[in-house]
This record gives sequence, structure tokens and C-alpha cells, in this order.
Amino acid sequence: MPYAKSNICRVATMLKQILSKLPRKVPKSDTSDSAQSDSGIATTFGNVLQYTKVSGAISNKLNVVKRVSSVVFPTSMSAGVEAVDPQISFKDVSNAQKQNLFISKLNLCSRVNDISDPDKNCSEQDVKHQALIKLVDFVSSGSAKFTEPAIAAMCKMCASNLFRDFTPKFHTSATGGETEDEDPMFDPAWSHLQIVYDLLLQFINCNSLDLKVAKMYIDQAFIIRLLDLFDSEDPRERECLKSILHRVYGKFMVHRPFIRKSVSNIIYRFVFETERHNGIAELLEIFGSVISGFALPLKEEHKMFFCRALIPLHKPKSVGIYHQQLTYCVVQFIRKDPTLASTVIMGLLKYWPVTNSQKELMFMGELEEVLELTGMDEFQKIMVLLFRRIACCLNSYHYQVAERAHSLCNNEHILSLVTQNRQVILPVVFAALVHNTQNHWNQAVLNQTQNMRKMLSQIDEDLVLACQRKLEEEDSKSSAAAEQRRVTWERLEAAANVQSVAIDGNVLASVKSPACSVAC
Repeated sequence: MPYAKSNICRVATMLKQILSKLPRKVPKSDTSDSAQSDSGIATTFGNVLQYTKVSGAISNKLNVVKRVSSVVFPTSMSAGVEAVDPQISFKDVSNAQKQNLFISKLNLCSRVNDISDPDKNCSEQDVKHQALIKLVDFVSSGSAKFTEPAIAAMCKMCASNLFRDFTPKFHTSATGGETEDEDPMFDPAWSHLQIVYDLLLQFINCNSLDLKVAKMYIDQAFIIRLLDLFDSEDPRERECLKSILHRVYGKFMVHRPFIRKSVSNIIYRFVFETERHNGIAELLEIFGSVISGFALPLKEEHKMFFCRALIPLHKPKSVGIYHQQLTYCVVQFIRKDPTLASTVIMGLLKYWPVTNSQKELMFMGELEEVLELTGMDEFQKIMVLLFRRIACCLNSYHYQVAERAHSLCNNEHILSLVTQNRQVILPVVFAALVHNTQNHWNQAVLNQTQNMRKMLSQIDEDLVLACQRKLEEEDSKSSAAAEQRRVTWERLEAAANVQSVAIDGNVLASVKSPACSVAC
């Protein structure tokens, strides 16, 4: 017996020395360590058997659980969670360990590498890239269960990789604030960022996500940083952000007022301070679908957003970049509340361009869409100011502007409104039509003007004749006044010449008189 006992002790000691050389470190928090006894051969044998089983599992690479240092995975993010080697595949661990492996991979991907230097940390970047791909596959498979530590790790990983400050891009004054024709800038790290965005979208779309827990981590600070990313110059990134913000708005109802307020602040800063932002079109595209879901009657908050954010967006020079999305939002508001039509038209007249013909064309396109939804009461509020502006467009020497104004007036619904209010509108535009007939250089505009005059004569010939007589009387009075001014100026010039001759004679006499006195 003493000999057998001595052999057992020697074997145990040898195994313990061999296992102590393995690169392993067991955290103090591990429950297996708390079960150690003070002394005895039984305890030694228990440790020997435990380590032997683990060593066999490592050699077989099946169901392996490797303890890692708490320096790599902070305890605040993995408290109570058993950390797993992040390089192991999900198929090589049991279902019970998949959640821990999921968190370990997220923590691995939270470390940000320098993408600007492709030769630096190449192996680490490749490991991280593969881990991200496996995370996307795991989440999209639907087998992921998002506990609070998993949600926290996911948000931490996304924040570490996505949230960053953009270097301001300086433009020359020659661009005039219009960035439509500028080449887009593509982020060199996009192949990496795209996977992170895809993972975040899959995470938010997951049906098993507990929104009550998730909203503690996808909070207002997270949303603010997410909105800041819309200023990215990479259109691919803005497209991903658009999908993610739309899903956040749809799933987290508690954050909806905050998102609307934050977007309003971005628009205010863009319109009244910087006139520089890359993501206005994408933000408006999101709000186009949001507005269509507003309940009726519209809240005062929504009307304030309409008046204070959407209408001033017509002011910047770069409106062409996002005008299509802006028009869609405006139309959606008018569909919800037709009484807003007059507010839109007054806003368009306020910001109507003076020398920018392309902007005039955009405004007339939007004006036509708005007028098609405008009722009689709203139309009568603004018809005089509106058709004074349209008359100027009819007289424009830019033939496209003049043609677009004629096309607007020929719209069936707008023509119906004009016909019912012709006593007020026709005298406003008739002079412009006559002026075009006599002076416009473009033949297509001349033909459209003649057709419009014929159409108006068929609608109300007596009114057209009355307008013609009134215009002739005004022309006659104008000609008489011009002739009177001409005669008056001629008299003034003649009197001025006589006075000048008299003054010159007096000056000459006064100059000669001293010379005569000296001679005498």
C-alpha cells in the first residue's frame, strides 16, 4: 500500500508539472477554482482528472472552452459570462456555449485596426474580418438569442467600429455650394464597415430582440452618433444608415420624438449655418415614409417641422441634390392636410430664385405637384402673388423656363382653377402674353403663347377683349407720358444751354475787364 500510494503521488506530480507548462490562465471568478480543498490526494486526483479531460478536448478540437484574460474582455461587458476563444467556429461548440462564443467574437471585433495602412496588422485585420462574417451568418440564421450582455457587446462593437469624426472637406467658392456634379468619395475601409452595418441591421431586425433591454443600449447618445454618420461622403454608407435608422424608428417607438427633433436640428444647422451636409437627401427619404404614417389630425409638432424645417430647405443653393426627396415630403404633408398648400406656395415664392434658371425649373415642377392637390379656398389665398410670378416666368428669356411656365398653365387641374378665377388672374398674365407675342426670340415659346391666347379667348372672349382694350389704354397713357417726359427734358436741356451761354459770357467779360484797365 505505501508503495502504491507513493507511485500515485509521483504520477500526479508529473502530470501537474506538465499541465502547468500549458498556456492557460484560469480566472479567479471561475467556479471550478472555488471548489478546491486544502490538501489531500483526492483533491490532487480531482484536478488531474479535470485537466486531463480538458487536454484531451483541446487535442480533439471538439467542444473546447478556453479561458482568456479579463484584460482582453473587460469584466463590465462580460460579467457572469464565460469567455470563449473567439476563433472557434459556432459549429464546434455546444448550444449552451454559442451565446458565450457570440459575445467573445463581438469583443474581439471591438478592437479597431488601422485600415489606412494595408500592411499594418494584416493578420489581425483578416481574423477580425472572418469573425465579422461568422457573426453575420450566425445572426441571420435566427439561432442567436440576445441576452443583455450580448446586446451590450453588440452595441459596443458597432460603436467602436462605426462612430468616428469626419474630416471637413473644403470647397472652392467656384462651386457655389452646388455639389451635384462632384465625384463621390469612397471610404477605403468600406469592405470592413459594410459587414458591421449588415450585422447591425440584422441585429435590429431580429424578432427575438428584447426591445425593453435593447433601448437601454440603443439610447439617445447612440442615436445621435448614428445621425452624425449621415454626413459621410460615401453614398454606400449613407444608404446603409438610411435602412438602419428607418428600422430603429419603426421598432423603438420611445425614440421617435427624439429622432424627429434631432433631424430637425441637423436641418436647421444646414440651412441657417453651414449649407454643408452630405446626408440631407437620405434623411428626407426616411421622413417621406414617416410622414405618410402620421395620424390625423396632424400634431402641432409635425406642422412646426413642416414650416420650420421643410420649407426653409428650399433656400440653399444645393437644393438640387435633395429636391426630389423634399418635394415628396411636401406632397405627403399636403395629402395629410390640404390646408398646408398655401403655406408651401408662399414659401416657394419667398425663396424663388432670381438668376438661377435650373432652380426655377425645379420650383415650377414642385409648384405643379402642389397645385394639383390644392383646393379652391387655398388657391384663392395666393393666386394673385402666384400668377405675378408665373407671368415673369412666361416672359423669361430662358426658353426652358418660359416653356415650363406655359406647361404649368396648361395643366388640367390648374387650368380649371384659373378658369373659375379668370376675372382676377387673366388681367395679371395677359400683358406677359402680349409681350411674348411681340418680343420673344424663341419660336416654340411664341407658338405656345399664341395657343394660350386662343384658348383664353375660347374660355371668355369678352374678358380677353376687355383686357386687350385696357392694355391698349395703358400703352397709350404710357406713350403719352413718355412723350411728355421727352418734351420736358428737351425744354430743360434748352434752358440749361441758354443759362450756360449766359454764364460763360459773364465769366469771359469779367476776365477781360482787368486787362483793359491795365492797358488804359
